[in-house]
Amino acid sequence: MEDQVLIKRILEGDRDAFADLVQRYNAGLTRLVRYYVKTDATAQDVVQDTWIAVLRGLSKFEGRSSFKTWLFRIGANLARKTGTRERRIIPIDPIDPVSSARFNEGGMWSDPPAPFTEILEDRLANAKALEACRRALADLPLAQQTVVTLRDVEGLSTKEVSQLLELTDANTRVLLHRGRAKIREIVEDELKGGYPWQ
Repeated sequence: MEDQVLIKRILEGDRDAFADLVQRYNAGLTRLVRYYVKTDATAQDVVQDTWIAVLRGLSKFEGRSSFKTWLFRIGANLARKTGTRERRIIPIDPIDPVSSARFNEGGMWSDPPAPFTEILEDRLANAKALEACRRALADLPLAQQTVVTLRDVEGLSTKEVSQLLELTDANTRVLLHRGRAKIREIVEDELKGGYPWQ
């Protein structure tokens, strides 16, 4: 069901519609909020406060952005107030072990990888690759994990991710690139032996 339909039903008093909206976005919202605060317990408090703020302000939601973007912006603002108030600047290590072997001096692929979508055609291969991706994503440093999750899992644009996390576009792109490269490396290592990219 479309977000706009759920919002209309919520405004009419439908509690099940609100539960559907929470179920749809709560995990992504929690990952975003966790980027700003130090503990899981604090993140859960901020997520709860975010949903309360959404209920209070839903009648004023004008739809100039997607509901998800609006929700995540509220969560990020509350998390910043609760957690870190300073601007997030992630130092970038110019010598990255992932990058050194895979990219040339100009930052381009030494040997471009084949897209996973073209390589993995059967369900068993897809299931193994998906599980390897999930484990790799969970093992990324928090900043890379958050950027990759918001961009590739939640589907936000790079600009939206930069705005939510208060990062420069360049910093966001670097974190995204390094996170994706680490995931690819881990997935390739885990699936080594039976796939055409080896």
